[in-house]
Amino acid sequence: MPSFHSLLLNHGYLFLFCYVFCVQAGVPIPADPLLLLMGALAGDGRYSLWLAAVAASAAALAGDTFWYELGRRRGRPVLALLCRLSIEPDTCVRNTETAFARRGAWTLLFAKFVPGLSLVSMPLAGASHMSRIRFLLVNGTGCLLWTLAYLFLGKLFHRQIDAISELLGLFGRRAGIVASALLCAYVLWKFFQRWRLRRELRINRVSPLEAFGLIESGRPVTVVDLRNAREIQELGLKIRGALIVHPNDLRNGSHQIPANHDIILYCTCPNEATSARAALQLKRAGIRKVHPLAGGFAAWHELGLPVEPAIPSSHDAGRVVSSAS
Repeated sequence: MPSFHSLLLNHGYLFLFCYVFCVQAGVPIPADPLLLLMGALAGDGRYSLWLAAVAASAAALAGDTFWYELGRRRGRPVLALLCRLSIEPDTCVRNTETAFARRGAWTLLFAKFVPGLSLVSMPLAGASHMSRIRFLLVNGTGCLLWTLAYLFLGKLFHRQIDAISELLGLFGRRAGIVASALLCAYVLWKFFQRWRLRRELRINRVSPLEAFGLIESGRPVTVVDLRNAREIQELGLKIRGALIVHPNDLRNGSHQIPANHDIILYCTCPNEATSARAALQLKRAGIRKVHPLAGGFAAWHELGLPVEPAIPSSHDAGRVVSSAS
């Protein structure tokens, strides 16, 4: 097996392009360490920092454009696909939606620096029908800023990075094995974190039909809509009688939830992570009868269960009261 050092020296720019493209296409491996390493090699005089930046930026933009076009053609279901593939899934969707709601296209300038934000923001940009020209300009600039930041950092600390690389054996004969072992360890750790989170969030989920039966039973029930305001505006619907509440407001005002009510929480995360986390918060606040809605609003709507017009407002997001009938 050729050494990692030999691979970089003989195929550096091509290897960098292919690696970064695979990362941006969705392969769950980090690109930042390779950019630091390439920057260190540029500091050693073995590469041109600017050519490395062009190669990495072009690869990142190509991978991003693939997801942008997929989001533009298929819409929001692409986000569900990403959540099934990603090792850091659910919350990244909501964080990205929140970032887009606040900053719009400018989110793409810094998306690469935030774990989980980069991959999800691309199909979301397509699904929101951002123009291709604007996407290419803003995201291309973001890709260039990202690659230059890590390459310059690697060049600045090239002696320290070279020493660490020698220590880890990245430039030795067994470099391929060492690099593969490190990547496998990283991926396994992330999957372990995801498994642990899912285990922690294994709370009393209810199906849409079970939730509807609970509402219709006449028992006191509060239904809380935790979706992003942007998506609520796009769909214009919510579960009949549901309250529109931002998760942060729910956390801050959890004492206002009636402790004797059954609480049904729903969002749009494919794994109901936002609802499950909110349920954990309410349980820790002493509210026990909390039920995340399996499948979220999409599952409820697909079954033709009762909905009503929804217009999110600061008034709705700032308070929690009981309802649902």
